[in-house]
Amino acid sequence: MPGLATETDKALADRISNYRKGILLTAIGGLAISVDIPLIRLSQGEPWSVLMVRTGTTLVSSLVLWAVWRAFTSNVPSLLPGLAGVAVALLYGVGSITFVTAVYNTSTANLVFLLAFTSMFAALLSWIFMGERPRLGTLLTMAVMMVGILIIVGDSLGGGGVLGDMLALCSALTIAAAITISRASGRDMGFAALIGVAVPFVVALIMVGRTGYSVEAPWWIIFNGAVVMPISFFCLATGPKYLTGPEVAMFYLLETVLAPVWVWMIFAEAPTSSSILGGVILITALIAHSLWQWRRNRTPLVAPTDVSHPA
Repeated sequence: MPGLATETDKALADRISNYRKGILLTAIGGLAISVDIPLIRLSQGEPWSVLMVRTGTTLVSSLVLWAVWRAFTSNVPSLLPGLAGVAVALLYGVGSITFVTAVYNTSTANLVFLLAFTSMFAALLSWIFMGERPRLGTLLTMAVMMVGILIIVGDSLGGGGVLGDMLALCSALTIAAAITISRASGRDMGFAALIGVAVPFVVALIMVGRTGYSVEAPWWIIFNGAVVMPISFFCLATGPKYLTGPEVAMFYLLETVLAPVWVWMIFAEAPTSSSILGGVILITALIAHSLWQWRRNRTPLVAPTDVSHPA
């Protein structure tokens, strides 16, 4: 039947296009966010001052970008698309606060390891609330990536405080919840995630009022907030429109692998052999999973399916 064949071919092409778009967006977002830590270190500032400048410039830059985009076309994503957008913005905001607080209340190793649970939380929430049961390949990829994380931080685990560990888990859970809501809504949540920085900005503003402002090289953190964070947040928050929650969450782990590389190049702090081995495992798992999904999405369809949200 020519009509059915044409419809099937179109659905297949749309599914492949959506998956490629999702991979590209999340990969760009993961790569961008990996330079966050080096830029923070280059700014040489007090934590709350750095957070205030970073989130403040991110908020202003995002509003300017949205206004310029809207001036040229009406086809621009909403800043807060409905109640789902408000929920996503609040979750990203709370996640930022718990992350920053966790940094000062637990070890870096514990923080990195616990944040790796974002993909598992996303898989669980998507399964419970959306009926998206993770495929075996996705579960195996997450397991391999957890092994890579353990290799990277294994020697340093166990030195954190209970409060910091709980805050790190809370950060992972809130980001996973934001990813799940974004995917369930099917809306573009790129700007919602960026507007969410208003929450940590207000908190940081209050804290700076108490502790004072101190940033020795502000241009690094201004560049971070005005360029790097909008790109990373927008891409990672838009990813759930095209990929499953666990797949999007896995790209957040690129920061774990690449941040030490940038620190090595900038500050001459060589990564350990464990970091290199664990990083290779993480990158290999991500690439293998993406290629597997790409090949699976090229399989001819038997019946029409929802191509907007490929499993």
